[in-house]
Amino acid sequence: MELDIYEEVSRLKAEGKEAALVTLIASSGSTPRGEGAKMMVLADGTIKGTIGGGSVEREIVEVAKEVLRKGKPQRFKYELKKPDEGVGMICGGDMEVFIEPVLQTPMVFIFGAGHIAHSLSKMAGLAGFKVTVVDDRPGFATPERFPEAERTLTSDFAQSFKELKIGKGSFIVIVTYGHKNDQVVLEKALKTPAFYIGMIGSRTKNQAVYDNLKQKGVTDEEINRVHAPIGLNIKAHTPAEIAVSILGEMIQVKRSG
Repeated sequence: MELDIYEEVSRLKAEGKEAALVTLIASSGSTPRGEGAKMMVLADGTIKGTIGGGSVEREIVEVAKEVLRKGKPQRFKYELKKPDEGVGMICGGDMEVFIEPVLQTPMVFIFGAGHIAHSLSKMAGLAGFKVTVVDDRPGFATPERFPEAERTLTSDFAQSFKELKIGKGSFIVIVTYGHKNDQVVLEKALKTPAFYIGMIGSRTKNQAVYDNLKQKGVTDEEINRVHAPIGLNIKAHTPAEIAVSILGEMIQVKRSG
């Protein structure tokens, strides 16, 4: 029974893993498999399915791993000619493949459930992010205030990190109600593999937070991970405008890989 590649994709995403999906989209001459053949390549090079095997498949596996790393789909064409030409297969013919990354839905963890978070949560949900909102004040991070959020959590900011699964593709937005809380969250955030960490505040306030963290052993390299002041410079003033600038920066960072 042939492997159902779509079931494998569904299972992969349910397990929180990522892969690259390779589809044979065009072929001519004598090629190992016909158009529509599919293969899934995991980050470690493990494959499920096949587009024909041999040296061409081995080469495509390496290309697929790079596509997964960059997170951007690409098309590739291979010439299957003599053993000493192209990719070294003897069947002859050409084949073109489309390789697309199968990525987890990006997650954004918003620390602070005030006005900016209220707007950002809605916008981030519309932009395809799974949203978690955290606040230590009862009645703020609730499903009623954030119906679009996948999860709301009322917890001490530092302790909340024990309950959250923040992965390498996650986004962290720090918009709490005070710089002391921002510092607590940032210190914990820098210990995660999060893809994006942004913190609200003026340059003066942020520098004070950095100085305090450096006294606790945080390095300049770690500090350089932080996007602060958070958001694109669009002269935003209102909470909604600031939320737009934050989401814009998140999208910019996500698309740039």
